[in-house]
Amino acid sequence: MSGALAGGTLAAVVLVGLVGGVVLAFSAFVMPALGALPAARAVAAMQSVNRAAVTPLFMGVLFGAAAVCAVLVAAGARGWGEPHAARLVVGGTVYLAGVIAPTIAFHVPRNETLARMEPDAPAAAAAWAAYLRQWTLGNHVRTVAGAAAAAVLADALRVG
Repeated sequence: MSGALAGGTLAAVVLVGLVGGVVLAFSAFVMPALGALPAARAVAAMQSVNRAAVTPLFMGVLFGAAAVCAVLVAAGARGWGEPHAARLVVGGTVYLAGVIAPTIAFHVPRNETLARMEPDAPAAAAAWAAYLRQWTLGNHVRTVAGAAAAAVLADALRVG
């Protein structure tokens, strides 16, 4: 593995690990804590969290990791047969398919729907209960995928 490829892989391990830690926090204690609140307060709190999450720092880490992983997938495909190549393809693909795709296709649409919700509306409690259950389950997928991607990419460094 060349120095540039090793550096990119190390950067991916760190970035993917950071994202994995953030999504783990939501699965482990943020969503359970919000779930213990009255629905109106939970909706308002999650709306605030979702607005606060859209920062250059977090978006840079989330999508920066995606960009690095895409490059690593391409590098692994080009270097197929090398000991690290399959690990780069698998690790990068797991992050893209297991973290980025669900974020865009599953979590963001739910967050946008929640953003339009009036916390005190009569239907808010039922909508919050469904959101909490679905969003958290989807987030467990991102948590496992983030951990798996970081582990596989770290292993690519070990064998490369």
